[in-house]
Amino acid sequence: MLQKRLVCGILGVTLVSALCLGQQQPGKKIANQDIIDMVSLGLSDDVVIDKIHAAEATDFDTSVSGLTALKAAKVSDAVIRAMINPHPVAAVAPIQAVAASPTVSVNTDPNDPDAPHDPGIYIDANTRNGRQLTLLEPTVYTQGKSGGMFKSAMTYGIAKMKWKAVVRGGHAGTKTSDTGAVFYFYFEEKGAGLSHASFGGVSTPNEFTLLRLEVKGDTRETVVMKVNAFGSSSGTDEKNTIPFTHTKLKPGVYKVVPNAPLKPGEYCFLSAESAGAFAPGAAAANRVFDFGILSPE
Repeated sequence: MLQKRLVCGILGVTLVSALCLGQQQPGKKIANQDIIDMVSLGLSDDVVIDKIHAAEATDFDTSVSGLTALKAAKVSDAVIRAMINPHPVAAVAPIQAVAASPTVSVNTDPNDPDAPHDPGIYIDANTRNGRQLTLLEPTVYTQGKSGGMFKSAMTYGIAKMKWKAVVRGGHAGTKTSDTGAVFYFYFEEKGAGLSHASFGGVSTPNEFTLLRLEVKGDTRETVVMKVNAFGSSSGTDEKNTIPFTHTKLKPGVYKVVPNAPLKPGEYCFLSAESAGAFAPGAAAANRVFDFGILSPE
């Protein structure tokens, strides 16, 4: 009879434990003892925590005395944390806020002067396909032969000799028939120049001269210096200098407009740095930004 009662008792305890693991009855709250019972059965922390999160209602005692009893029953810290916060609110990414943020559009039109451009000088001219911005590639010029040497010698150096910049090729690679073309200067703000060591600290169109080049066979020339016995002057012939005005559009960006329509011919922008580095007898090699104006069709 005693053995029979013992077996019945064991079955009863097992049934109670199974009920603890099963669905909670409506209105019943899971409490500390339920957790202790599940831990005593050897269930893993994950199972116990899942049970806590699935419970509709809880009645946990997480006071100091309650925690003491839980630790004495060998309830892990992970389970106790779940008991302290049995129904955590899942973090939801602010999708609506991201979707509502305005999309920043970047102007990538290469023919729009307001769009970002690499440093350099660009010619803005009419074409059959509308207005287009074209980068003026730098062209090397070298020191040409001096002029008036015989006259200077005969006058004991009083007469001036001219030093010329000679550009290879009779015509520029960039051409347009638009006599009303304008130009845009994009300076590299960090380097304060047009991305070339030859221009040093040149940072505004005011430090450039627009010149008309004289075609001499397969070269183009312009005077950059005059010298006599009393000294030298770095400067170009006034007859070949084309005046222009410039407007600053934003930091590092300028619009340059010739004061009058350009006549057909060969032209270039020469920086003050390049002209100043040109000295008599020097084997100088610098750069100009050259272009050609064609006769209207």
